[in-house]
Amino acid sequence: MGKKKIQSQSETELLKETDQLESIQKKAASAAAQKSKRVDKGRVYVQATYNNTIITIADARGAVIAWASAGSLGFKGPRKATPYAASKTVETLMEKIKKAGLRDVDVFVKGVGSGRESAVRALAAQGLNIFTIKDVTPVPHNGCRPRKVRRV
Repeated sequence: MGKKKIQSQSETELLKETDQLESIQKKAASAAAQKSKRVDKGRVYVQATYNNTIITIADARGAVIAWASAGSLGFKGPRKATPYAASKTVETLMEKIKKAGLRDVDVFVKGVGSGRESAVRALAAQGLNIFTIKDVTPVPHNGCRPRKVRRV
């Protein structure tokens, strides 16, 4: 089978990668120079899967103000589903909606990914007043029909 090659990143590669992620984050925030609509109360939808974390901010009626995902920030592969990527996604979103003046939010969390907890914590750390946190993960009542028994 042979020896397995282990790759490790050097410090310069790691610094270059973090600089690249920060520049993508700034571009995403500046590209969101949308119509500045004043919103006091809104909703935050956090979809945390095993592969990615998608966060959407909407007003009280449900009209989307801004959204971001870990993949759109430049995270690739398994790094998209990490808690760090979720917190960076929240920071980018908060830069996008600065002009909207959003203060009070209801948070709806969906999925079982590792970014769900850190996304809610990052929202609170950014200065948003969180009124409710609701888990809207779909739960099967009886599930799918099981596979037939394997006969050998």
